[in-house]
Amino acid sequence: MSPARRDPADPGLRRAALATALVFATNGFLLGSWVSRLPATRDRLGASVAELGLVLLGPGFGSLLSMPFSGRLCRRYGSRLVVAATTVAASAALVALAVAPTLVGLGAALFAWGSCYGSWDVAMNVHGSAVEQRAGREWMPRYHACWSVGGIAGAGCGALAASASLPLVLHFTAVALACAALVGVALRSFVEDREPRRSRAPGMPADDRFSEVAPVPAPADGHPADPGVAHPGDPAPGPPEGERSRPPERVPAAIHRPRGDRDPGRDPGRDPGRGRGRVLTGRLLVVGVVTLCATTLEGAAADWLALFLTDERGATASLAAAGYAVFAVAMAGGRFAGTAVAERLGRHGAVRAGGLVSLAGVLLTVLGPGLPAAYLGAALWALGVCLVFPAAVSAGGETPGRPADAIAAVTTIGYGGFLVGPPLIGLLADRVGLGRALLVLLVLAGGITVLAPAVRSRRTQPAAQPAA
Repeated sequence: MSPARRDPADPGLRRAALATALVFATNGFLLGSWVSRLPATRDRLGASVAELGLVLLGPGFGSLLSMPFSGRLCRRYGSRLVVAATTVAASAALVALAVAPTLVGLGAALFAWGSCYGSWDVAMNVHGSAVEQRAGREWMPRYHACWSVGGIAGAGCGALAASASLPLVLHFTAVALACAALVGVALRSFVEDREPRRSRAPGMPADDRFSEVAPVPAPADGHPADPGVAHPGDPAPGPPEGERSRPPERVPAAIHRPRGDRDPGRDPGRDPGRGRGRVLTGRLLVVGVVTLCATTLEGAAADWLALFLTDERGATASLAAAGYAVFAVAMAGGRFAGTAVAERLGRHGAVRAGGLVSLAGVLLTVLGPGLPAAYLGAALWALGVCLVFPAAVSAGGETPGRPADAIAAVTTIGYGGFLVGPPLIGLLADRVGLGRALLVLLVLAGGITVLAPAVRSRRTQPAAQPAA
């Protein structure tokens, strides 16, 4: 059931939105802090580039294994509890990264850290979806913009710590305590998004299958409103309680009803005969493809843009780094403006336009003349792709019956794109050159444009939307 929409200006809803943004920023800050101290970690353990690259697969695999189960945890316990638990666990694991004595220990700590971090990512997106749905607004891009800002701040603080030769354990302990404290403050303003547990209807067996059957109130005359449906309070036909009952398929479905099973005509999106609707519906699979295209585009820029500018455009290391900085700043700026864009063009319209803009950006980056054209292309590349992943998360949150599980599926696919896509670009570049390999991204940008209708909003926008 979708949460009731409230006035976006409601103070409690505003506080929840700000709290969600703070959690996103804190999540990004923790990641930026870790990435900024990778050189120090390598030097501490005396690892080669190949050895470090191998252990860095740990957090990716840990996230991919934990994230599919995170939606179920949010559905049962609420995103507040899951965010709290995973924040503490991820912060503790960050400290473990600073004291791991061997590469094997570092790999194990990274796997644990990635598992906690990925679940935290899912839970905060679940809460962000719940808040924006209650407000009837497109706030998800702003949350992801705050994540980008947090990552930049974490990397900046890490650079300062490195320049001051601050020991890893002191730096990471301070970051862990700060992250836990900030999230603890934010959780006080979270809304309740746990799926309500319905009590057993009178006269129903004490079986877990019936734990979510809501009693149907009878009219004043005591008879069911629908003559074709038996009242849950009526005695079930068959042997007395304690004796063996007839098989469920021979008993009227209105009385012996599996968990959550309702008339499919009354609850669209649910599969009759199953407790809940399927998570991987046709629509969500298409949303997943859009997500995969977007995260591969974003990950390719993170991994290969600076190297492309160095090898193909003759840029110095500092100018190449500036090229990726242009991409990162444009990504954050585009997401801050994303709420207004998505509400003006519609979520699917913004994604379709984004696919076209990112296509133009990749073309200009790879084929344009000189560094200025490459910088402009990088900005367009980022502006085009920046809204796609937030839009996909919002679309997943509107899945009937199992929004938390759908968000978990979308974010898992997104992480898969980050993990698998850029290495595939590298393998292709080894055969045809990096510039030609990056042109493959044009196909992904075109796919986003064509498949954009899959993320179309399913909720009605408010007639009047106050500025946010």
